[in-house]
Amino acid sequence: MAKGEADLLARLDALGIAHETVAHEPVFTVEESQALRGQLDGAHVKNMFLRDKKKRLWLVTVLEDRAVDLKALKKRIGAQGSLSFGDADLLMAVVGVSPGSVTPFGVINDAEKRLTVVLDAGIFGHGTVNAHPLRNDKTTRIAAADLKRFIAAEGYEAEIVDFGAPLAPEE
Repeated sequence: MAKGEADLLARLDALGIAHETVAHEPVFTVEESQALRGQLDGAHVKNMFLRDKKKRLWLVTVLEDRAVDLKALKKRIGAQGSLSFGDADLLMAVVGVSPGSVTPFGVINDAEKRLTVVLDAGIFGHGTVNAHPLRNDKTTRIAAADLKRFIAAEGYEAEIVDFGAPLAPEE
Protein backbone atom coordinates (compact mmCIF):
# COMPACT_ATOMS: atom_id res chain seq x y z
CA MET A 1 0.00 0.00 0.00
CA ALA A 2 1.32 3.44 -0.95
CA LYS A 3 2.50 5.77 1.76
CA GLY A 4 0.48 8.96 2.15
CA GLU A 5 0.88 12.47 3.44
CA ALA A 6 1.06 11.46 7.12
CA ASP A 7 3.83 8.96 6.35
CA LEU A 8 5.74 11.58 4.39
CA LEU A 9 5.49 14.22 7.11
CA ALA A 10 6.53 11.67 9.74
CA ARG A 11 9.56 10.78 7.58
CA LEU A 12 10.51 14.45 7.24
CA ASP A 13 10.21 14.80 11.03
CA ALA A 14 12.36 11.69 11.57
CA LEU A 15 15.03 13.20 9.33
CA GLY A 16 14.89 16.51 11.22
CA ILE A 17 13.64 18.33 8.12
CA ALA A 18 11.55 21.39 8.96
CA HIS A 19 8.39 21.64 6.84
CA GLU A 20 5.22 23.65 6.50
CA THR A 21 2.10 22.44 4.72
CA VAL A 22 -0.79 24.58 3.49
CA ALA A 23 -4.14 23.36 2.18
CA HIS A 24 -5.79 24.67 -1.01
CA GLU A 25 -8.17 23.55 -3.70
CA PRO A 26 -6.90 20.60 -5.78
CA VAL A 27 -4.63 21.74 -8.62
CA PHE A 28 -3.67 19.81 -11.72
CA THR A 29 -1.59 22.33 -13.68
CA VAL A 30 1.02 24.98 -13.01
CA GLU A 31 -1.52 27.62 -14.00
CA GLU A 32 -4.05 26.39 -11.44
CA SER A 33 -1.34 26.25 -8.82
CA GLN A 34 -0.28 29.83 -9.50
CA ALA A 35 -3.85 31.05 -9.13
CA LEU A 36 -4.53 29.28 -5.84
CA ARG A 37 -1.32 29.20 -3.86
CA GLY A 38 -1.31 32.77 -2.64
CA GLN A 39 2.01 34.11 -1.50
CA LEU A 40 4.05 31.00 -0.80
CA ASP A 41 7.73 31.92 -0.84
CA GLY A 42 10.38 29.78 -2.46
CA ALA A 43 10.74 27.75 -5.62
CA HIS A 44 7.60 26.32 -7.17
CA VAL A 45 8.07 23.23 -9.29
CA LYS A 46 6.47 21.05 -11.88
CA ASN A 47 7.11 17.34 -11.99
CA MET A 48 7.21 14.80 -14.78
CA PHE A 49 7.03 11.02 -14.53
CA LEU A 50 8.79 9.79 -17.68
CA ARG A 51 9.76 6.52 -19.31
CA ASP A 52 11.81 5.48 -22.31
CA LYS A 53 11.50 2.57 -24.71
CA LYS A 54 13.62 0.37 -22.41
CA LYS A 55 10.99 1.01 -19.68
CA ARG A 56 13.43 2.97 -17.53
CA LEU A 57 11.70 5.56 -15.34
CA TRP A 58 12.54 9.14 -14.38
CA LEU A 59 11.03 11.54 -11.90
CA VAL A 60 12.00 15.00 -13.14
CA THR A 61 11.43 18.12 -11.02
CA VAL A 62 12.01 21.55 -12.56
CA LEU A 63 11.16 25.14 -11.74
CA GLU A 64 7.57 25.75 -12.81
CA ASP A 65 8.46 28.29 -15.50
CA ARG A 66 10.99 26.08 -17.30
CA ALA A 67 10.25 24.87 -20.80
CA VAL A 68 11.34 21.25 -21.06
CA ASP A 69 12.22 19.80 -24.45
CA LEU A 70 11.86 16.04 -24.01
CA LYS A 71 13.95 15.32 -27.10
CA ALA A 72 16.85 17.32 -25.72
CA LEU A 73 16.33 15.98 -22.21
CA LYS A 74 16.59 12.37 -23.36
CA LYS A 75 20.17 12.99 -24.49
CA ARG A 76 21.07 14.70 -21.24
CA ILE A 77 19.76 11.84 -19.05
CA GLY A 78 20.74 8.95 -21.32
CA ALA A 79 17.27 7.75 -22.25
CA GLN A 80 16.91 5.20 -25.05
CA GLY A 81 14.42 6.08 -27.78
CA SER A 82 11.91 8.80 -27.11
CA LEU A 83 10.80 9.87 -23.66
CA SER A 84 7.10 9.74 -22.90
CA PHE A 85 4.95 10.32 -19.86
CA GLY A 86 4.27 7.21 -17.81
CA ASP A 87 0.62 6.20 -17.65
CA ALA A 88 -1.59 6.60 -14.58
CA ASP A 89 -1.40 2.93 -13.55
CA LEU A 90 2.40 2.90 -13.65
CA LEU A 91 2.53 6.24 -11.83
CA MET A 92 0.36 4.85 -9.03
CA ALA A 93 2.34 1.60 -8.87
CA VAL A 94 5.75 3.28 -8.62
CA VAL A 95 5.19 6.74 -7.11
CA GLY A 96 1.93 6.09 -5.26
CA VAL A 97 0.10 9.11 -6.64
CA SER A 98 -2.42 9.91 -9.35
CA PRO A 99 -1.84 12.35 -12.23
CA GLY A 100 -1.80 15.93 -10.94
CA SER A 101 -0.09 14.89 -7.71
CA VAL A 102 3.37 14.01 -9.06
CA THR A 103 6.00 15.17 -6.60
CA PRO A 104 9.64 14.54 -5.77
CA PHE A 105 8.36 13.28 -2.42
CA GLY A 106 6.97 10.30 -4.34
CA VAL A 107 10.32 8.51 -4.04
CA ILE A 108 9.07 7.42 -0.62
CA ASN A 109 6.80 4.94 -2.46
CA ASP A 110 9.30 3.49 -4.93
CA ALA A 111 10.05 0.31 -2.99
CA GLU A 112 11.87 -1.27 -5.96
CA LYS A 113 14.02 1.84 -6.57
CA ARG A 114 13.02 1.97 -10.24
CA LEU A 115 13.22 5.75 -10.53
CA THR A 116 16.06 7.96 -11.58
CA VAL A 117 15.52 11.33 -9.93
CA VAL A 118 16.44 14.49 -11.85
CA LEU A 119 16.34 17.91 -10.17
CA ASP A 120 16.63 21.31 -11.81
CA ALA A 121 19.76 23.07 -10.51
CA GLY A 122 17.67 26.26 -10.41
CA ILE A 123 15.77 24.92 -7.40
CA PHE A 124 18.88 25.39 -5.28
CA GLY A 125 18.98 29.11 -6.07
CA HIS A 126 15.98 29.45 -3.77
CA GLY A 127 15.98 29.03 -0.02
CA THR A 128 12.92 26.81 -0.04
CA VAL A 129 11.01 24.60 -2.45
CA ASN A 130 7.26 23.86 -2.57
CA ALA A 131 5.86 20.50 -3.68
CA HIS A 132 2.73 18.43 -3.22
CA PRO A 133 2.87 16.11 -0.18
CA LEU A 134 1.62 13.12 -2.24
CA ARG A 135 -1.73 14.86 -2.87
CA ASN A 136 -2.62 17.89 -4.99
CA ASP A 137 -4.77 19.77 -2.51
CA LYS A 138 -1.83 20.72 -0.30
CA THR A 139 1.64 22.16 -0.73
CA THR A 140 4.59 21.40 1.53
CA ARG A 141 7.58 23.74 1.78
CA ILE A 142 11.03 22.58 2.86
CA ALA A 143 14.54 23.99 2.47
CA ALA A 144 15.84 23.34 -1.04
CA ALA A 145 18.93 21.58 0.36
CA ASP A 146 16.64 19.39 2.46
CA LEU A 147 14.86 18.14 -0.67
CA LYS A 148 18.14 16.70 -1.88
CA ARG A 149 18.80 15.31 1.62
CA PHE A 150 15.33 13.67 1.74
CA ILE A 151 15.85 12.07 -1.68
CA ALA A 152 19.27 10.74 -0.57
CA ALA A 153 17.76 9.37 2.64
CA GLU A 154 15.30 7.42 0.48
CA GLY A 155 18.21 5.77 -1.35
CA TYR A 156 18.68 7.96 -4.43
CA GLU A 157 21.43 10.16 -5.72
CA ALA A 158 19.57 12.88 -7.59
CA GLU A 159 20.99 13.99 -10.93
CA ILE A 160 21.22 17.77 -10.91
CA VAL A 161 20.62 19.28 -14.36
CA ASP A 162 20.88 22.96 -15.22
CA PHE A 163 17.62 23.42 -17.11
CA GLY A 164 18.51 27.10 -17.48
CA ALA A 165 21.35 26.17 -19.82
CA PRO A 166 20.42 25.42 -23.40
CA LEU A 167 20.15 21.74 -24.27
CA ALA A 168 20.93 20.72 -27.82
CA PRO A 169 17.78 19.26 -29.42
CA GLU A 170 17.93 15.80 -30.93
CA GLU A 171 19.29 15.83 -34.44
